[in-house]
Amino acid sequence: MNPDAVSLREITSDNWQKVLELKVRDDQAGFVASNVYSLAESKVFPDCVPLAIYAGEQPVGFLMYTFENERKEWWIFRLMISADQQGKGYGRSAMQQAVTRMRNLPGCDKIFISFEPNNAVAEQLYRSLGFVPNQEIVDGEVVFRLDLPGETKTLLE
Repeated sequence: MNPDAVSLREITSDNWQKVLELKVRDDQAGFVASNVYSLAESKVFPDCVPLAIYAGEQPVGFLMYTFENERKEWWIFRLMISADQQGKGYGRSAMQQAVTRMRNLPGCDKIFISFEPNNAVAEQLYRSLGFVPNQEIVDGEVVFRLDLPGETKTLLE
């Protein structure tokens, strides 16, 4: 499937079970929270926006972003691609779409993301998309930042 056919979709009563069935490889399980945990988190913290990543009409991954109130920053909180769908460009395409979507959010002039320090694949992907180290560790994870050029909406608009 072409990465251009990737879309971010709302999680609904029609697709939530399929999203919960998506799993990373066993050796990646420590890198990202389960989709069950992430969906539960999105219900407790309403600023979290959970999205299914689709390739055509098939769910292949999960992405969640949020406004982190304590830090007053926009974060991509989760990214996972199902084990059997990795290496096809879906993660890159989903990240590009998330950045495009987020750049129009109020006050979003930077996007932050964190990952386990030994997750070299994530680091390579994020660097290739323009994220740079933020010289920070949060909860044991390395923090990267993407500076968004141009005008952004303020929180007051």
